[in-house]
Amino acid sequence: MDTTARVVVLAGPSGAGKSRLAARLQTAHGWPIIRLDDFYGDEDDPAMPRSKELGIVDWDHPDSWNRDAAVAALATLVQTGEVKTPVYDISRSRAVDTTTVHAAPHDLILAEGIFAAEIIADLRARGLLAGAYCVHHHRLVTFVWRLLRDLTEHRKPPWTLVRRGLALMRDEPRVVARQESLGAASARAKDLEPLLSALAR
Repeated sequence: MDTTARVVVLAGPSGAGKSRLAARLQTAHGWPIIRLDDFYGDEDDPAMPRSKELGIVDWDHPDSWNRDAAVAALATLVQTGEVKTPVYDISRSRAVDTTTVHAAPHDLILAEGIFAAEIIADLRARGLLAGAYCVHHHRLVTFVWRLLRDLTEHRKPPWTLVRRGLALMRDEPRVVARQESLGAASARAKDLEPLLSALAR
């Protein structure tokens, strides 16, 4: 396996199962995970985009996260085997800590998040990309999974979660189409586990 092109992008709509897939792959292979959603901006940053429909920060707009910092973190991890990344608290809408991620020389590095497809071209240009996938299901399934997750984790007030979830469900086909246009191959999580295991070998 190429020791530089080791980043696997796991994109997909919010709630599609990217984090669960990454966690299973980490358990099975020990691969490190860069959680791209940890690169969100703080809610009180005046530069954050806002949703006209919901009257809150538009957490689903690419300008709500720091793309350059995410790409730089992945490049550092590949090149040095270690990188410090932020820890973002979604319920508080801000970074609250940092953590250090380590990678062995032949590990695949899993980059997962709702904006993951936005960095496919950057990673390819740097010679870091091993593969890119858009994980998704039927949008009603995603809506239910997302709502249960967000309510369990107390991410936002329940009514906000329901309103945002319905808006995301309506928009999901467009989100999937955009991520595919950016170079992410459409995939189901259950199919990616054996595929990525074979890629590592």
